[in-house]
Amino acid sequence: MTVPGESPRPSRRSIHEEGCIAAHALDILGERWTFLVMRELMFGPKRFGLIRAGLPGISASVLTQRLEGLEASGIVQRVLLPKPAEVQVYALTDVGLAARPVIEALCRWGVVMPGHDPTKFISPTSLMFSMMVMVDADAARGLDLRAGFDLGRESFQGALVDGRWEVEPGPAEGDLVFAGSPNALAPVIYGPRRLADWEGSEAVRFSGDPVLGQRFIDLFSLRRG
Repeated sequence: MTVPGESPRPSRRSIHEEGCIAAHALDILGERWTFLVMRELMFGPKRFGLIRAGLPGISASVLTQRLEGLEASGIVQRVLLPKPAEVQVYALTDVGLAARPVIEALCRWGVVMPGHDPTKFISPTSLMFSMMVMVDADAARGLDLRAGFDLGRESFQGALVDGRWEVEPGPAEGDLVFAGSPNALAPVIYGPRRLADWEGSEAVRFSGDPVLGQRFIDLFSLRRG
């Protein structure tokens, strides 16, 4: 469908040659890396280099192709940041953001499937996204706190809201602050060790009330079943 006054978008080649709407969605999103490119943009716009940093297995040429395809489909748009930055970034459109429940469902489905290896590369966005999905909503309801995450090239701040863990890019500030690489912090959030066991670790740092910090990380688990 073309909106009056807009140029028609070029039709995409059908991969599956089916009239099924699921097949149509996969024609748009089913290419390798596409969902992960969208994941990296779920919390806000990013420059090309920062997107690629979150996807170390992708080449620059393939990332360019995926971004161009997503842009042609109306899922991604290029935006020029205002002064003083004045740099081009990529951002999800409303159509792209509407795919968030799909990626959340993939996380919930994937966590019950055998073979997951959490020691492989984890991007800052993927850690934050997994925490949004894996929070224990019942246990979190009624707990009011803010937590910041300094993950190197990216930092985030989040808050517990009505049992949900809501995150946005920003300074790592809050009642609790965690610092370290995503791969170093993932076992702190999801692993069996107590928060106090990580005291003095060179890989991770924590500031805030340790009792509240333990209560916070107890809200997250890679539940299987």
